[in-house]
Amino acid sequence: TIYRHAEDRPQDEYTGEIGEGFSIEVCKQWEKAFTDVDIPGIRKIVLRISVVLGSNGGVASYYINLAKYGLGGIQGDGKQYFSWVHEEDVTGSVDFLLEHAELDGAFNIASPYPIQNHELMRTVRKVVGAPFGLPATAWMLEIGTLLLQTETELILKSRWVLPTRLQEAGYQFKVPYIKEAIEKSIK
Repeated sequence: TIYRHAEDRPQDEYTGEIGEGFSIEVCKQWEKAFTDVDIPGIRKIVLRISVVLGSNGGVASYYINLAKYGLGGIQGDGKQYFSWVHEEDVTGSVDFLLEHAELDGAFNIASPYPIQNHELMRTVRKVVGAPFGLPATAWMLEIGTLLLQTETELILKSRWVLPTRLQEAGYQFKVPYIKEAIEKSIK
């Protein structure tokens, strides 16, 4: 996300603090390129989409497989927030924004109920029926992300993002809670 590492308070479209680092710089450049071009009569909506969970693979499948093989413990200290959104709410919120021509600007597309990593992993283990999950320290994650060709920032950065503007506009989330999102991701 474009917001800073946040364990102290949630970040939203009004009071969120823009962070620093590679992925944040990419987001800032995308948004700048998008907002710098002015086309008369065309409204602009910036979608700040959190981690998407769904049944077509992706992030949920990694967490589910880790839990199935006994590796579904906390990652790092487990206190980092995990902002997520189910695929049904990605499409639902985009449809909602298309239907409401009066809306423009930045919108966080994220569940209104982000959770900490230790809660995420406990929920995944419960859904898949795993009795335990070995924790993964930061150095273990470095090795794992190297093998998966990704970054530990994606796991260890605390993303505490709320969809304030979307909710104020009246969007009703279809899959607001993590347990249901994980269950739907297995099907």
